[in-house]
Amino acid sequence: MNMDLYLEAATSLVADAHKQGLEVYASGFANDVPASYNYSYDPTAEYLQFIDNSQFSVDGVLTDFPSTASESIACLGQNKNVTKPIKGKTLVISHNGASGVYAGCTDLAYQQALDDGADIIDCSVQMSKDGVAFCMDSADLTGDTTAITTFMPRSTKIPEIQKESGIFSFDLTWSEIQTLKPQLSSPFPDGGMPRNPANKNKGSFMTLSAFLELAKTKAATGILINIENAAYLASKKGLGITDTVATALSNATFDKQSTQKVLIQSDDTSVLSKFKNVAAYQRMLSIKETISDAPKQTVEEIKKYADAITVSRDSIITTSGSLTKAFTSIVNKMHNASISVYVSNLRNEFITLAFDFFADPMVELATYIGEIGVYGVVTDYPATARAYLRSPCSNLNAKLAYSILPIEPGSLLSLAPSDLQPPAAAPAPALNVADIVDPPLPVVSNVSGSIPPAAAPAQNPRSSSPRNVANVALFLVAIMLLCLLSTGYWG
Repeated sequence: MNMDLYLEAATSLVADAHKQGLEVYASGFANDVPASYNYSYDPTAEYLQFIDNSQFSVDGVLTDFPSTASESIACLGQNKNVTKPIKGKTLVISHNGASGVYAGCTDLAYQQALDDGADIIDCSVQMSKDGVAFCMDSADLTGDTTAITTFMPRSTKIPEIQKESGIFSFDLTWSEIQTLKPQLSSPFPDGGMPRNPANKNKGSFMTLSAFLELAKTKAATGILINIENAAYLASKKGLGITDTVATALSNATFDKQSTQKVLIQSDDTSVLSKFKNVAAYQRMLSIKETISDAPKQTVEEIKKYADAITVSRDSIITTSGSLTKAFTSIVNKMHNASISVYVSNLRNEFITLAFDFFADPMVELATYIGEIGVYGVVTDYPATARAYLRSPCSNLNAKLAYSILPIEPGSLLSLAPSDLQPPAAAPAPALNVADIVDPPLPVVSNVSGSIPPAAAPAQNPRSSSPRNVANVALFLVAIMLLCLLSTGYWG
């Protein structure tokens, strides 16, 4: 590994030692110590580099996390050529493409997501001032582009969209947006875990039409189209985002086929209502707030607007500090009403994981997929989710010598003395009908001085949730408890 934390060519040490009849054991493995960027913060990828490659294989590893080493050897090794999941219908949905590897919503991020095995690639649709629809995580361009360096005087505060000031896509023409560069940024700017610096500004922005063409050309299993801020765009900016999306999908004939899955996602029920008459589309309600329950009346109301919901991890597994407490009943209630549940969004960085997962994203996947039974996972790292689903260990009913087991929420918390446990937080609210039903969308206004919508330019694909930050004190407590258990202190 070089000074920039990227892998270089392997040495001949292992091969030379084996020729002399010596065994080689590699040390220094730890899930909670960032290694090479090549591993995308997936600790199993590092183990596989040492035990499952074409050049050499060490005879053993010394590690702080034996369970992760064991799952890498028993479950993930020799599975690289398996193209389909071993079982089940769980979908892998990208979050802005493979946004842990390339800047989100770029051609390279989407291509990487498909290469990594994503079933569904996603486009959060934004609008330029002149009516061009394109893919970007947020209408505020400051996080995912270099807009600050050029358009800082255009910064404004729009309370209807976000609390902070921003440089918004609908205040710039498409030509102006194309002068910017993508920017790969970490969701954890203070966490000391940057994402793939070598790819920081690589890739090209994609119009919605180019995204749809890519999905067709590459024969993706499906697409997810996310629509937000429709009411604001219609009333304040004279931009009809729902009509623009509907037209683009129709022009690409997604409304007249059943081969590729089409998911229309929004946090606005009135937006979802606009697409209810197209049988080829599945509607998904995005529930961004953390919730603890969904009463029967609320579930019945959701069913009027959506076939599925996306919820945060904290709405499925409650936590106290950085320790899990319990599973909520939300998934079961939704599934009993024939509403699919997708969890969003999963990331490999260990600082996002409760201590119960032992800094291992595979254990989190086993919990949400194998134990809870979500219909799909939305992830920044599709390769990690696909590796889990390719593994025979993703079938918890299989009689295997080793498996990747889900967590038992609350088990680690119960081991901590009461005076060392984090203070009890108020429970998240239940989801009520009033929280989900939105007023009808306003008509698209004729904003004075607005630029008539432009046709999306031709473009071929080409290259160019509340944070769970680890608390050090709690982590030390968890490790101490585990050490005591492993030595039989409480046996």
